[in-house]
Amino acid sequence: MSLSPHNADRNASVTSGRHKSVSQEPVTSVLPGGDIPYDPSREWNADEEVLAALGYKPEFKREFSLFTTFCVSFAVLGLLPSFASTLYYGMGYAGTAGMTWGWIVAMVGIQCVAMSMAELCSSMPTSGGLYYASAVLAPGGWGPLAAWLTGWSNWMVQITGAPSVNYGTAAMILAAASIRNPDYVPTDYQTFLLTTFLMIIHGFMSSMPTRWLAKTNSVGSIFNFIALVVVIILIPAGTDRVARGLTKFTPSSEVWGDIYPGTDFPAGVSVLMSFIGVIWTMSGYDSPFHLSEECSNANIASPRAIVLTSATGGIFGWFLQLVVAYTVVDIGAALDSDLGQPFAAYLMQCMPQKTVEAILSLTIIAGFFMGQGCMIAASRVTFAYARDDCFPLSKYWKKVNPITQTPVNAVWFNCIIGIALDLLVLGGPLVAGALFSIGAIAAFVAFTIPIFIKVFFTRGNFRAGPWNLGRFSLPCGTVACAFVALMVPILCLPAVTGSDLDAASMNWTCLVYGGPMLTILIWWFVDAHKWFKGPKVNVDHLMLGQGENTLEGKGDDSSENATEIPGGSKDKGALA
Repeated sequence: MSLSPHNADRNASVTSGRHKSVSQEPVTSVLPGGDIPYDPSREWNADEEVLAALGYKPEFKREFSLFTTFCVSFAVLGLLPSFASTLYYGMGYAGTAGMTWGWIVAMVGIQCVAMSMAELCSSMPTSGGLYYASAVLAPGGWGPLAAWLTGWSNWMVQITGAPSVNYGTAAMILAAASIRNPDYVPTDYQTFLLTTFLMIIHGFMSSMPTRWLAKTNSVGSIFNFIALVVVIILIPAGTDRVARGLTKFTPSSEVWGDIYPGTDFPAGVSVLMSFIGVIWTMSGYDSPFHLSEECSNANIASPRAIVLTSATGGIFGWFLQLVVAYTVVDIGAALDSDLGQPFAAYLMQCMPQKTVEAILSLTIIAGFFMGQGCMIAASRVTFAYARDDCFPLSKYWKKVNPITQTPVNAVWFNCIIGIALDLLVLGGPLVAGALFSIGAIAAFVAFTIPIFIKVFFTRGNFRAGPWNLGRFSLPCGTVACAFVALMVPILCLPAVTGSDLDAASMNWTCLVYGGPMLTILIWWFVDAHKWFKGPKVNVDHLMLGQGENTLEGKGDDSSENATEIPGGSKDKGALA
């Protein structure tokens, strides 16, 4: 609508006041470069100004700091429980060689992905993060499709995070019970029930106010870090290999040189396949991106938290890999143990029982906090996508609870789907392993689509935020894309080939991830392309420099009143 004289006067005051046009903000926005986000009822602070310039009105309290954001991210990373849960793949596919120098190789690619993502986060600090970036940076006309694929792939990462973590935690709890009572053998049904119980507890915890969540995850992250350091020290100090007639540590020539024949593929391919453990363990560093709307100084603190999480996790994760690689006695026995949990079985090979119980206890508690952190991050992603009407019944999932000021409906929506996914546990460890494979491959696909677009297709429509890589942006992004292009097909390979390959030994990642993604792609071409236009602006904005002054957007968050602006268009999708 056209502005009245009163509105024109108001427009002048806005231009001269705190409110700046989008072209003056360090963001890459879906709004045209001359627009000024406007809300007559409030005066925005710096963080709210940045978010408004991206097209969204503030809806959360900004009670996360750099430290507390890092705490949630590190809790989601959960090095100790993540390592314990994925030891079947990390050690089982290539043995100690894959755990030692293989971890270093993988971390080069992962760190490049993390730094490239952090650069995007600084430029677009929204809960929808990766999805928003794909929409804005894609070439003209391709923004909605890029956002659609990125969003759904990222949502699959988030939705499988808490179920897979809680499955690993439940398996460790039951393995600990089996160690205490050797006559007890855990069943798949019991593992499923315990996993469901953990999911429900985390659902209640994740529905609390932001301040409570920040404090709880700070405690959880500190405990995770302390437990990790204690275990790294305790394993080499407490090993009783000598009492069992072995050397205190395995010789380095064996640790670094012997590749366990865990697959039917050549040794090099087996090492690459073992990266699933590294990738899944290190996949939580995107959490600060999704929490950026609840973080103060978000376009600096959130990217710093991403890089800090990835770097800290990479270094300490490697130390953990080393102590296990130098003390493991029999890889095959650890993988096939009746305990049903390779990490617990490994500990029983080289540690006194009381020490094993102590390490498992630390790992279980760390895993509990990790599961809760995963559910928090997932709920923010679901909220962000529902805000743009990506889901059926989005109007329910995008509601912010007026008491807690958190997306409680999104929490329980994710919780119910997560419990349904945990039914895979009833198919046994190999089938349940699809949860971990999905998390690894879906994360890489979602993380890399906007990075790939930025590196190879962006032509002047990316505005770097205050945290950026400068001249290293292009080479870092190129390495990240090359690493992902290599790993995606590797993660889909089965461990066995030929006549030995059957339903029980099949890698179900292609079906469990590829099936839903194929359905989503078909949905796009059949129907979704008609109504999904990418990020949906819900903030008022004064249209300046467009020939006439107009006001677009509405104050409420209903889909009927929000302004849809397709990502990737030359005049609407990006800044000059």
